[in-house]
Amino acid sequence: MGDRVLELRVHGVSNTPPDQLLGLRPEPGGDGPQPWLVAGGEVTGFYRSTTAGRDDPITVEAYSWGQLTSGARTARDIERALWTLLLPFALANVALHARPGIPPDPDRERWGSRSGITAWLIRLFCLSLTVTLVITATGIGVDLIAWQCVDRDCLRHLPGPWEFLGRGWWREDTHALAVGLLLPLAVLAALGAVAWRTYQYEAEMPAPPRPAPRDDAEPDAEPLENPLQDPTFWCGEGQLRRAAVLHLCVGAVAAAAVPLQAVLIMDPPQGVRAALAWPTIGAFAAVVLIAVVAVGRRWLTRRQGATPLGRWSATVALLTGVGLAGTFLLLMLPDGPAGRPLAEYRPPTGCRHHPDLPGCLDDRSLPGFDTAVAWLATYQVLLLIGIGAVSRSGRRALLAPAVGGALLPVAVAWTEVGLPGAPVAPDGLQVWMLAVPAVAVAATGLLLPRTRAQFEQQPLGPHTDLAWGGRGPALIAGFGWMMAIAYCAGLLYWVSDRLNGDADPRGPSPVVPPLAVFWAGLAFAVATAALAGTLVRATVIFHALRREEYARLTGSGVALSAHDLRRCRDVSSYQALHRLVGEHAVRLVGCYATVSVVLVTLCCAATLSRSHPTPEPSGGWQAALHTVADVGDALLGWLPVVVAALGLLVYRSEGVRRSVGVIWDVGTFWPRAAHPLAPPSYAERAVPELQTRIAGLLALTEHDPRRMDGVILSGHSQGTVICASMLLQLPARWRRRIWFFSYGCQLTRLYGRVFPAYFGPERLRVLARTLTWPGGHVAWTNFWRDTDPLGWQVNAGERDVPVADPEALHPSGGEVADPPIRNHSGYPEAVEFLRERALVARLLRRHIPSPRQRIG
Repeated sequence: MGDRVLELRVHGVSNTPPDQLLGLRPEPGGDGPQPWLVAGGEVTGFYRSTTAGRDDPITVEAYSWGQLTSGARTARDIERALWTLLLPFALANVALHARPGIPPDPDRERWGSRSGITAWLIRLFCLSLTVTLVITATGIGVDLIAWQCVDRDCLRHLPGPWEFLGRGWWREDTHALAVGLLLPLAVLAALGAVAWRTYQYEAEMPAPPRPAPRDDAEPDAEPLENPLQDPTFWCGEGQLRRAAVLHLCVGAVAAAAVPLQAVLIMDPPQGVRAALAWPTIGAFAAVVLIAVVAVGRRWLTRRQGATPLGRWSATVALLTGVGLAGTFLLLMLPDGPAGRPLAEYRPPTGCRHHPDLPGCLDDRSLPGFDTAVAWLATYQVLLLIGIGAVSRSGRRALLAPAVGGALLPVAVAWTEVGLPGAPVAPDGLQVWMLAVPAVAVAATGLLLPRTRAQFEQQPLGPHTDLAWGGRGPALIAGFGWMMAIAYCAGLLYWVSDRLNGDADPRGPSPVVPPLAVFWAGLAFAVATAALAGTLVRATVIFHALRREEYARLTGSGVALSAHDLRRCRDVSSYQALHRLVGEHAVRLVGCYATVSVVLVTLCCAATLSRSHPTPEPSGGWQAALHTVADVGDALLGWLPVVVAALGLLVYRSEGVRRSVGVIWDVGTFWPRAAHPLAPPSYAERAVPELQTRIAGLLALTEHDPRRMDGVILSGHSQGTVICASMLLQLPARWRRRIWFFSYGCQLTRLYGRVFPAYFGPERLRVLARTLTWPGGHVAWTNFWRDTDPLGWQVNAGERDVPVADPEALHPSGGEVADPPIRNHSGYPEAVEFLRERALVARLLRRHIPSPRQRIG
């Protein structure tokens, strides 16, 4: 039997069906070749044509992984759509992988290094995101329902028999708060169950843990030059579980802290209550302290397979359980003698029908809750600034955010209660006048000069330098945070609006959401307007680029017909989109992020100052602010539903998937190394599965009929990223029989700029070196089109082949229709692709690869 070559095609985010991947076309009558599953299962599988023979010189095989993220129309689509609600966690997780300076060998990363400190700050931010979700659920259960919703008229709007909370023993003291605390704990339990169960979704074939170094190591073992070469990169079950314990326990502590701080404010504990309260606070403080330290420690950050949870996880879980038990007991005790009766703090009953009752116009939300939300949001902003500053400029840049974060509470204490030995704060000095300068001082860390690598590497080409000047982790995590705030504010507004029911909108609201919800709605409305402005700016740039490309196509001096001019307009539109995404998209996102930073800072300052504009009957700017904020809050209330519906369309509509699938698949490509409650990573299954298939075929004996002499690994779009990650994991003895085809490739303009530690200039050159044959030739060909908005040259040492698109302006070869403009699809049918494949197949059939003159 003659030598055979396998072309293994890996599709991108559009989830191309196996028959289209294989180039199968139906014949008249519906007969013809069909895709045949040769390996794998229903979710992921390897397909060949039913007409493929063992003697074919080139056998085409398709790897279909799309059901890991897109799938068919099944019941699991609803579950996957709900994962989109966890998109803030996914973006925070992506931020960990976007930091520059990650060493190739994870064992060499030190906590005090730039990447080490950035990783610690990102993991702290991920903890705070979990706290944000829990605080929202606690605000609904404890503040809105158990504290403010005090009469039957309000409680009847809740599904279920909850009227008992408004009468009898449950109405007294803080007993109802114990019931409300069950809601955030139930949310945490659901998130923990999902995180535990979905690991099997992503890692049915985990790579074995990295073995300890030995003197008799495998002869082709190579030193790590890229983090993706770490054998444990796609195997993080132990890390996931350890981090999940920390997040769930810290979330439980945050939930219990809300009613606990209210009790301490309203009724300072004495006697038995003090003996119960202070050990509870001590247990919670120990949990937070351990979590803050643990997120930067090796036992949590190292991915080591199915490593057990360990004693620290057990300790944290035990302390959390003790603290929760103490909290529930404290809430069940009657009022203590130290404070006023708690009924004096709660809203009076009957405000719905008698708004003139004493106390109905007062803010009777749970004491301390609004303040806690405001400080949490403010320090999340400072933490994001610290992440961006350290990521860009190293440890020295941490000083400015640290100074800003330290001065702010001191300044607030000076204005509100005064400081010993300090002069009295001037009259009229408000908190927002201090918060804005404090954040501005912290933001100076973002303006320091960028830290350069030890060995400066030139970019791979135009528009391939580091995205956003090295501030990428903060920008990505910041967008996740803003989405989380939008979710939470919308949910709080929606619940409070439903609880108020048919209350008079002109009178006092019986149930009032936290003050932060008002400012979040206002910020969302302004941010939406800014986003519209950014889209307008992108449209203007697009039309300018299209005019340039159209002038270039029609400026040859040859008279063109009306048909040719129309075709040139169509081609120039795709070429302009190609340039818009490749040259301007990153900058436009950065401009929008700058506007968002200013907007978020102002809103946090307003929330800290506890200012709430009162609408005047005659109108005015305060009434306008209220109107805009109400519109923004109403939109926020529907945002989770819209995102979930969009997520469902992503899985069921090819058009929507092509539009937003890139963002989703980039986010869920990376393993959950920072936030364990993020959506699962499809690559933790796809990469090891692809590696197993290729190594298994190449390892067959010469007499096995399934043996392949060589493999052309053909990756399209996101499939290019999967293939590159797999090649870096594959031993050298198998790579010497592989040629890599990439097309629709985003390794430079997207992944290389946003994830420089994996696909930056030097790290892509590592990939090219690993694909270099003994003769010195790089076994990698990249195809690109100037009409493809997601495909560009690589210039890392491989061969870049431009593909004409369209093939011609006029029909040819007996056709009557114009050749299609394929932009991001149809590369395997291109003449350039077929020519290159035939040449590469001849080289792979030789037992000793011969060097070939490199072109380009």
